[in-house]
Amino acid sequence: MGRFWRSTAGKVQTQGGAIAGASLVAAALIAAAPAEPQGGTILPGYWEANVTFLGSSKVERWCIAPKDIAKFLSGPTNHIYHCVYPENTVGGGRMHFKGECRGGKGERIKLAGGGVYTATTLHSHVDGRYMLLGIPIPGSASTDAHRIADVCPPGAKSFK
Repeated sequence: MGRFWRSTAGKVQTQGGAIAGASLVAAALIAAAPAEPQGGTILPGYWEANVTFLGSSKVERWCIAPKDIAKFLSGPTNHIYHCVYPENTVGGGRMHFKGECRGGKGERIKLAGGGVYTATTLHSHVDGRYMLLGIPIPGSASTDAHRIADVCPPGAKSFK
């Protein structure tokens, strides 16, 4: 049976307006990059993720500590937006989440996504909708991630 986690806050940086909404959709995929070994979660270590959003790609690398694994698997988060995912399941090599993020000025972004994973790989997607002056702005992104090392190099960016 799958495990259930909820996300209530985040750490991925974005900037205002429609760019913030689009960035959050992209960040959603980055933050949702899991994998499942025997214990049902990802292996800690040094991870690399290739995120594709609106036709462009970005490579991110993080040091994932054992204490950060549940947060890493729980859905997109952002330090500007407060995110909740009433639907959030991870287990059996599959993940799914659906929820909403809200900004301090009342901005709302609805997100839904999912993917498949192993102990050392992840393939995921997210679809989002940001409202700008009452007009829905849709966006989607995908992530391909893999564990590149058991031990993180000195100075590696930590996942928070």
